[in-house]
Amino acid sequence: MSEISTKPYMLRAIYEWCTDSGYTPYLAVKVDASTTVPMEYVKKGEIVLNISFGATSGLKMDNDSIRFHARFGGVSREIYVPVNNVMAIYANENGQGMAFEPQLGGYDGGQDAAPSAPASPVSSVPTLAPVPTPAPPARPLETADQDGPDDGGEPPKKGGGRPTLTRIK
Repeated sequence: MSEISTKPYMLRAIYEWCTDSGYTPYLAVKVDASTTVPMEYVKKGEIVLNISFGATSGLKMDNDSIRFHARFGGVSREIYVPVNNVMAIYANENGQGMAFEPQLGGYDGGQDAAPSAPASPVSSVPTLAPVPTPAPPARPLETADQDGPDDGGEPPKKGGGRPTLTRIK
């Protein structure tokens, strides 16, 4: 019996965790000839897809592929991503998720074809690489007064009052 990859199970688990937690699940995908995605949104051979319930229609996450319909620029498109091409699945709000090493060319997309065996037993195990995290704020709030509007050079008033947030453009 051939070894079954854990990757599709991990993808479904992280997707379920995202939706249960109220987060938006995103997929980072390495695009090649076996993927069906809108090429005008591909950058450097990769695309990031929102796979939340509200952004997709008919989402199906099988052991070999992820399929769904989504709107891009108001036009409904059919999306097909082989599981081997998924680089990461993560929550958009906090960047938590799981990253994988894409295994391109392992599956030709045919219904009767079987995915090729991994090069080594270890290659089917997902790697726990860092997942993209949201960028930190441009400036910490503590330094906001340094470059803020001219207040006559007066230091900030200290007191037991309520803190206020000054909006700086």
